[in-house]
Amino acid sequence: MEIKKGDAVKVIAGKDKGATGQVIKVYPAENRIVVEGVNIVSKCVRARRANERGGIVQQPAAFDASNAMVICPVCHEATRLGHQVVDGKKVRVCKACGASVEASKGKATAKKAAKKAKKKADEE
Repeated sequence: MEIKKGDAVKVIAGKDKGATGQVIKVYPAENRIVVEGVNIVSKCVRARRANERGGIVQQPAAFDASNAMVICPVCHEATRLGHQVVDGKKVRVCKACGASVEASKGKATAKKAAKKAKKKADEE
């Protein structure tokens, strides 16, 4: 599964198409994700104790991961992901700019991505 908890994603299909948000839960076995502020459903909740109140609660529901694309932290575009081995670790990279999508590795490969983009612009 390409999408991980904490990733910024853009919804590309369904009733919330075009919405963006952060992934708050991932279900890899079912290939589903939960994104904050997206796919909001109403749920009836019963009061469990005497001092609690029941009612209708709105919460985000899971949807298929194929309906979302990761947003690159460098180029800020919804993009496909590739993989590269950097310092012996397999990391996810943006197909558009080549920058790492991993939070801890983002700054190191952002410079490489900028150089790669500049080189590509010079060739054209």
